[in-house]
Amino acid sequence: MSQTVVEEVQAPAVRKNETAKSGAWLRRAPLLPALLFTVLVTQIPFLMTVVYSFQSWNLVRPGSRHFVGLRNYVDVFADSQFRGALLNTVVLTVVCVFISMLLGLGLAILLDRKFLGRGVVRTLLITPFLILPAAGALLWKTTMFDPTYGLLNFVFGGDTDWLAEFPLASVMTQVIWQWTPFMMLLILAGLQGQSKEVLEAAAVDGAGRWRTFASITLPQLSRYLQLAGLLGAIYIVNSFDAIFLMTQGGPGTASTNLPYYIYQRAFEGFDIGQSSAMGVVVVILTLIVANFALRLMFRTFGLSEAR
Repeated sequence: MSQTVVEEVQAPAVRKNETAKSGAWLRRAPLLPALLFTVLVTQIPFLMTVVYSFQSWNLVRPGSRHFVGLRNYVDVFADSQFRGALLNTVVLTVVCVFISMLLGLGLAILLDRKFLGRGVVRTLLITPFLILPAAGALLWKTTMFDPTYGLLNFVFGGDTDWLAEFPLASVMTQVIWQWTPFMMLLILAGLQGQSKEVLEAAAVDGAGRWRTFASITLPQLSRYLQLAGLLGAIYIVNSFDAIFLMTQGGPGTASTNLPYYIYQRAFEGFDIGQSSAMGVVVVILTLIVANFALRLMFRTFGLSEAR
């Protein structure tokens, strides 16, 4: 008898829980087409790439396709050009993120002040981020770095072939120009979110501009700087347009990064097996960085991963 009473008492709670679950599924139902599309265009090709990575398959040798196990992965890590491309990728990412953040911080501090024409200046500074990466790369190649008609040689004199003598630095300059506005916007949002009362109290207490910046503004910006650095690293590590259009990875392999090296092995060397193994390795490394970035972002902004 007591069991029946307990069941009758628990029945409304059970029905309420089931209703909540059905309501949650109804709210998520409109997202299912987008989820299915995402799976079709991302996960299925990636699974095929994993399958190809265990095979020896070169398109210029018909009938050569066969299973080789982990040999492609062993060859990838034994490839000195792959290690060189990995080093270039790390250097490109670290330098571009660091300098872009410094420039973005300086520009954000300037734009946080009121002055005549601030809206126009802000729009002009954002413009590089709105230009397509391919168009930006061609713009720098033809108008800035050209040894005959480039603006750099016109300003500094000489006939330096910047893309041949300083290939990686030239690519990094273009990437920094492209991504500095992104950093600036994130940091500017942090600056404009500061408490005016705290800044006024610091001024009343006699704190100078540098003291106020170091003790109040910079700690306030720490989460925005972390977010800008992590998002910038995730995107810049996959840079391809600038290298393809400006240097083609050269001279030699001086400016080759991982995405461009994979492109060379797949579409110029026609080595589907080894290029697939390289792609899988890069995806795994990117997932590790992305997972670290998401965890740090959740912890920085005080969010729960369960949300």
